[in-house]
Amino acid sequence: MCGICGFFSKNKITKEQLSQMNDTMYHRGPDDCGVEIYPAGNGYGVGLAQRRLAIMDLSPLGHQPMDSAGGRVSIVFNGEIYNFPELKKELSDYPFVSSCDTEVILAAFLKWGIDCIKKLNGMFAMAIYDRQDKKLYLVRDRIGKKPLYYWWENGNLVFASELKPIINCPGFRREIRREVIPRFLYQQYLVGPDTIFKNVKKVSPGGIVCFADGHLKEERYWDLKKVYHEKKRMPVTDYGQAKEELTERLREAVKKRLAADVPIGTFLSGGYDSSLVSALAQSVSREPVKTFSIGFYEEKYNEARYAKEMAAYLGCEHTELYIDEKDMLSLVQDIPVYYDEPFADSSQIPSMLVSKLAREKVTVALSGDGGDELFCGYNVYDKVYRAWQLDGLGALAGGIGDFFHLTAKYPFKVRVIAGNRNKEAKTQFIAGNNIGTAEKMVGNGQGFLPCYYDFETIYEEKNWQARRMLLDMDTYLPEDILCKVDRASMRYSLEARCPILDKNVMEYAFRLPHEFKYLKGNKKRILKDIARTLLPEELLDRPKTGFGVPLDKWLRGALKEQVLSFAERGFLLRQGIFDAEFMGAFLDKYMKVGDGGAGSGANYSRMIWAFYMFQKWYERYMV
Repeated sequence: MCGICGFFSKNKITKEQLSQMNDTMYHRGPDDCGVEIYPAGNGYGVGLAQRRLAIMDLSPLGHQPMDSAGGRVSIVFNGEIYNFPELKKELSDYPFVSSCDTEVILAAFLKWGIDCIKKLNGMFAMAIYDRQDKKLYLVRDRIGKKPLYYWWENGNLVFASELKPIINCPGFRREIRREVIPRFLYQQYLVGPDTIFKNVKKVSPGGIVCFADGHLKEERYWDLKKVYHEKKRMPVTDYGQAKEELTERLREAVKKRLAADVPIGTFLSGGYDSSLVSALAQSVSREPVKTFSIGFYEEKYNEARYAKEMAAYLGCEHTELYIDEKDMLSLVQDIPVYYDEPFADSSQIPSMLVSKLAREKVTVALSGDGGDELFCGYNVYDKVYRAWQLDGLGALAGGIGDFFHLTAKYPFKVRVIAGNRNKEAKTQFIAGNNIGTAEKMVGNGQGFLPCYYDFETIYEEKNWQARRMLLDMDTYLPEDILCKVDRASMRYSLEARCPILDKNVMEYAFRLPHEFKYLKGNKKRILKDIARTLLPEELLDRPKTGFGVPLDKWLRGALKEQVLSFAERGFLLRQGIFDAEFMGAFLDKYMKVGDGGAGSGANYSRMIWAFYMFQKWYERYMV
């Protein structure tokens, strides 16, 4: 696991400057660093830099940038290729000198060109420079596990794993895209390819950006919708067969992710996904698997006791840490250092704490991320199902309500169903009040990106649950869940691996009939049944709580003065982003009401937290 950055540019960027850009990601790779600049003709120079967290082949032979035999191709690479041993056998005519996966990518590129990416099974973000064709390729893994940004302006390209190297690149202008901020306040994250800065984008999951002769071209080598429909045409209709084959794919995915030259463990919350991953890891491991959990003193948030029981049953070497509000609040000030783009999923805080705990004993940790999106696990999917069943009645109620002016008198749930008429957002239950508030916070609503995602019909999926799962895989999964875990783990130089998001697991999941995933309210049906073959049911069947952060209490208590200072009228007028009049009245009302109660202001805590997180980011990078 590493951090990478570099450029293909006519602008003068020295090796020292590139090194300084690279070192802003020291936390991603404290073990080694490399910086090289190459002439590229026509006035261009190519720079490649990397910070290394050594996982495979800890020797200097894994140093990057790495050149191919003969020197045609150079690479900087962040991630892991889990099928590299098999590929290495297929590329036996190449004169390998190391035992790391990076060199296998170089050999594969020489044999198959950029199409070699389709053969890789792993998580990755990489830059490959081909001297012969004078092309630079930026490539990101299929589901977006590893981040990759690029700044393209006036025929020049700069790229990086995080925004910090780009922010610190000579000539970069920190111009905020105000039009994305309402969506951020509403969603808590920024979905790619958009970023907070003008002229800066994210490489799409499954995307390849090719830069040559001052021109940029992006294409998809793995397109979620296309792969989904391709695999759906090859259904596995026997439930017993599906359960057996999915178990083996999951076991193989876990086994491959246990390969490393450093200590490995798992995150264990006690829920189905992390418990399944830990059980499979223990089933293929010769030694007790190291497991890690965070506990909360507040019982309604605490899952640590279940994780402890699960670890004991499996025979794992378990470590737990109980945390309180003070522990979580101590990290708030550091969030913008490592989340260098506005990000407001508050579970980032306990995610950072469990990563810190794990890093004391291991360098790699397996997580259960992806199970909910692939196998229909979120509670919102229940609501989506009910809305789908009631959509006809909703249309009728909407028509009657509009004609007789009765809509405002409907109960809230009826208003939601009746108003759910946008075919591009059927599964999102757009909350008009919240969207209106997000836009009013910024003011001057011309040109804003819509707060919801207005492209559901591209999935060509009639089943609303399946459509929402695809939408989540395109948006929420890479930009919230995977971003959160990447930054939280890399903050402590810890590599997080996700077996459920293995290419072979994902593509097999697309072949399964929807009723294998969701049947009569039973979410994640097949994944739960697999877990029950490995673990006792009494340890599995319980409500899921997740990582909890008491935002209401914080925003009206320990963080109140700081929140109010960020909304001070003079500051907001100078900043020129938020509506000073609206924010003043909005926060005044929010701070005066007590906790709880519909209409009390508590429902707006998430947006005020997002406002606070944005201002913390702004304070660090823009002032």
